[in-house]
Amino acid sequence: MLAGLLDASHLMPLDALPRKADEFARLGGFTDLLIYVADIQRRELHLLADPHATPPGAEKDIRIEGTTAGRAYQYGWLTSSSLREAAGIDWWLPIVDGAERVGVLRVRSVYDDDRAREDADRLAALLALLIVAKRTSSDALARLMRTEPLNIGAEMAWNLMPPSTYADGRVVISASLEPAYRISGDVYEYALDGPLVHLTIFDAMGHDNGAGLCAALALGACRNARRQGAGLAAKGEAVEASLLEQYGDRRYVTGILATLDTRTGELSWVNLGHHPPVIIRGNRWISHLECPPAHPMGTDLEMPSTVCREQLQPGDRIVLYTDGITEARTPDDTEFGLKRFTDLLIRHHADGLPVPETLRRLIKAVLDYHDGHLQDDATVLICEWLSPNVDDTEPAAALTGLLFSDPPPASVSTTSPATGRA
Repeated sequence: MLAGLLDASHLMPLDALPRKADEFARLGGFTDLLIYVADIQRRELHLLADPHATPPGAEKDIRIEGTTAGRAYQYGWLTSSSLREAAGIDWWLPIVDGAERVGVLRVRSVYDDDRAREDADRLAALLALLIVAKRTSSDALARLMRTEPLNIGAEMAWNLMPPSTYADGRVVISASLEPAYRISGDVYEYALDGPLVHLTIFDAMGHDNGAGLCAALALGACRNARRQGAGLAAKGEAVEASLLEQYGDRRYVTGILATLDTRTGELSWVNLGHHPPVIIRGNRWISHLECPPAHPMGTDLEMPSTVCREQLQPGDRIVLYTDGITEARTPDDTEFGLKRFTDLLIRHHADGLPVPETLRRLIKAVLDYHDGHLQDDATVLICEWLSPNVDDTEPAAALTGLLFSDPPPASVSTTSPATGRA
């Protein structure tokens, strides 16, 4: 099953994946295969179907909230949508690339045992690899993942930023950006360089295409300087030089540039006219990290950048955010505020949810607070330091929904966990 699908994938467009996957899945005892991908906002699942062979009766769109398919996506858990019948049992499995949730797989299995669940899980893992490998060249998939048109800023930003979630034995990283279809000047980035984890968040002035271009230039300049070995302060200087060259002093970008040394847990960062990071420790202790801010990049005010340091403890969460999260107001002029933001973050984490699901619910709460309409970009980037050991992956697997260390939430209808992932 897996070898045949892998061999076929080399010369296969993404449109043909559902048909070919169904064909080879039958060799493993699986029928009625359906592949769903999540939309950009992670609110709905959309059927990836061969345009010439759409399965009859298949739902094209499924909401994540309150559905069996959605629960498989939310919790990373194999769920059953029917009782055992003579023809088999229907399973929903998360499609996960690394720690990034791509969508869900539905199959009907002839067998209902550990071996069958393991085979189905491996099939979902292979599908994730194939979808991610081919999505950069597929406009059909790009359209499928949208429930409305993107503005130009969003089109640029989503193609510049890394996947929303990453994890290994040392760290778990997750990020979200809203309004997903109307991005102005926010971007985020994380990157790994051996034991070092680089974290970046930028907020460009304005709410037009110029802000998107400015943010893209800032991210490109930062990435270029980092890959040439520049330190934190030097990266900020490189961004400033690029902005001044392109715009004079007419455009600026605020931001946080940070580096986490996973060997020691030391966090270094510079503040370039931005809100300082927040540290959450043990769901009880919250602290703003203090660091003398330099000027926003592109203003040429010649304020020196100070590299500040903080010693983290295993399990600490670093939270970078933009002002669209905390400063947005309701029609009665009530500000969402940092306390409400961090309270929600802690509350959802205490529920034992996977980190991506915690962030998805947090962003949904922010949007609901503002009746679904934000006046500014709202971006969150969370990084949890686990340990120096890259091979001790079980804690990261539990945090990202790849492995439950405790029983799943009572609301989840399950059979047994999909295996072979951690």
